[in-house]
Parts: sequence; C-alpha cells; structure tokens
Amino acid sequence: MAIIVRLDRMMADRKISLNDLSEKVGISIVNLSNLKTGKVKAIRFSTLNRICKALKCQPGDILEYAEGNDEEEEENVEND
Repeated sequence: MAIIVRLDRMMADRKISLNDLSEKVGISIVNLSNLKTGKVKAIRFSTLNRICKALKCQPGDILEYAEGNDEEEEENVEND
C-alpha cells in the first residue's frame, strides 16, 4: 500500500501506550493495534481527528505516502 501508518512512532514520541490511547480515543485496542501495524485499508476522518487530538499532532505526522508502493493496487484496479 502506498500509505504508511506511522502511529507507532508518534506513540513512542508521545510516550503513550496502546491501552492509554485506546481509552482517550474510544477505539478498541484490537482496532487501534490493526491501525498501528498498517493492517487496515481505511480510516474514518472522525477517528483520525480523535487520534490527532489525543496525540497533539497533524494527520501527516502519522500518515505518509510512499511512492512506488502502490503498484500492486494499480494492477488490481486494472484487472477489475
């Protein structure tokens, strides 16, 4: 996927645990863990908003576009 989730880095910078962030944001630990490890395909803006508020950061601090990592997805779109 072309979007890389850097939530783990932001959490480490802010010294906040998965449990603490889960409580502050109101997301289950499992869902937050899946987001942290990049196992999700989408995120709601409302969720992103709550994460940014809890971590006092910008969306660009936790989401990064990496050019060249989206070739597989482009092939899937072309094959549909």
